[in-house]
Amino acid sequence: MTLIVYKRKTSAAAALAQVQEAVQSTAAPAPIPWPSADVDELKVDGDSFTLESFTTEDAFVLGNLLYARLLPYATAGQPTVISIALANSAHVLYQVVTGPGTAPDNDSWVQRKRNASIRFGCSSWLLNCKYNGDEAKFAAKFAIGEDKKGDYAIHGGCIPIRVKGVEGIVATVIVSGLKQHEDHGVIVDVIKANWE
Repeated sequence: MTLIVYKRKTSAAAALAQVQEAVQSTAAPAPIPWPSADVDELKVDGDSFTLESFTTEDAFVLGNLLYARLLPYATAGQPTVISIALANSAHVLYQVVTGPGTAPDNDSWVQRKRNASIRFGCSSWLLNCKYNGDEAKFAAKFAIGEDKKGDYAIHGGCIPIRVKGVEGIVATVIVSGLKQHEDHGVIVDVIKANWE
């Protein structure tokens, strides 16, 4: 399998312009592409992304592009939390809610998805697909005790970011608040549209 390394093509100014356009728009939310549920297909395309770099500016751009894409959903009554954090320290580089109606429970989902992605090195959607959403089977497979089951969520919405030449996951990008395939799919859609 050939490693694809993505380079950002959207500037910070262009990302902010998309946010401004979304704030002023009354358009209905654009459909989010449904990601593959086939584990082998996901491993090739859509499980994680290897970028040329991942700086605080990259996180700012990606976060704002996600915000612009998801704001129409919030306007339609489906708000989300967007969170981008470093993997080695969980230092949050970007976090925002797209509108009223989120709750502290969304923050719990963010952390649980992040934990699963970092521990297992793949997207939370891939874990969901691999175990057919069966959290008990997942926990049994990895000897996750009753007291730790609540630390992990195998629901779509967390994608690991890697950087060429760096071992392991550098950051995680998380969306929480929509259906799990949409949480995952919107991240894939935005990265593919703005990185080449």
